[in-house]
Parts: sequence; C-alpha cells; structure tokens
Amino acid sequence: MDMTGERRIPAPRETVWQALNDPEVLKDSIPGCETIEKISDTEMTARVAVRIGPMNARFSGKVQLSDLDPPNGYTISGEGQGGVAGFAKGGATVRLAEDGPGATLMTYDVKAQVGGKMAQLGARLIDSTARSMADQFFDRFAARVAGPPPGAEAAEAAPVPAGPARLPLPVPAEMFGLPTWVWGSIAVWVGIVALMVL
Repeated sequence: MDMTGERRIPAPRETVWQALNDPEVLKDSIPGCETIEKISDTEMTARVAVRIGPMNARFSGKVQLSDLDPPNGYTISGEGQGGVAGFAKGGATVRLAEDGPGATLMTYDVKAQVGGKMAQLGARLIDSTARSMADQFFDRFAARVAGPPPGAEAAEAAPVPAGPARLPLPVPAEMFGLPTWVWGSIAVWVGIVALMVL
C-alpha cells in the first residue's frame, strides 16, 4: 500500500517538529493508540487497537526514526504484530516546509504492507481504513498543535444568559476528519500507525 498527501497545519514549523517528536502528542493524535513509550531519541514502542471491517486487532510494535533533519523532516519506519490478525510493516517520509506566517505544510509518502488474516480483507478495505485513520490523525494533530481558535477562551468565560432548561445534546466520542493520509499510515505514526495498520 502506498499513500501520499499533505496537510497545512496552522503552527510554526519548529512547533510542528517538536510535536512530531512528542510521545504524548502522538498518543493523543493516533486513533486507537493505547500507549507510546520513547526508548531513545530515535526509537518508540506503541500499542494501537484498530478495527478493519469485521476485524478487531491490537498491534504492538517498534518505531524507528532516521534521516533526521530538524526541523525539516525525517523518515519513520516500523513493524507491528497483531497476533492472529497478522502483521504490518512499512515506513513514511515526512517533510515540513514553512507555508506563510505561522503555518507549516506537512507532506508525507507512506509505503506499507500487511500479512496474515488482515491481508485477506482486501486492499480496498485496508486502504480506506488507513486513509480514514490518517484523516483522523491529522485532524487531531493539527488541533493539538494549533491550540484553541482565537477567542475560544473568552467565549468560555462569557456568562450564559438565563433561559429555559435544556437537555444536553449528545456529543460524539470522536470526530472524523476529512481526507488524507496512520501512519496515517502518518506521518508520523500515522505515519506509522496507519502504518501499522495500517
């Protein structure tokens, strides 16, 4: 499976670079991520629970960073085992470029392969799952890095006018993004995650 794409993130390149190397930011951004542990400056381990069509799987694997060129990008590669579901391995090249004042253009090129029962589900299903995860990853990552929109804090602090009591509307547990990328099959760990599932 090959996947390429780009995403504009409303934050300076240095900020985006630091976030791509922050295990907590990645954990919050990767759909289904249960743990990420940084072993060294270039290695991480992770556990990700994913659903691909009718199959639920939990992948455990190691991620390696190479070709480090801060704050311009790096190459991320990894391999994950999902028990009876099979395995996933691959890599992604991530590049960051300034895109106007206070914004960064992130481009990625992912190559991955899967084996075992997961491979029997078909390339179309796997690709659509990976792209969906990538979209979710980038939406969450961009929101985390950019922070709340201007005026959000003031809006929260503004008093709410009295009125008839209303029942709270149900809030979805997750917001699904629009097009692209988990590892994304990431950017980074979407790069890898998608990757792994990737």
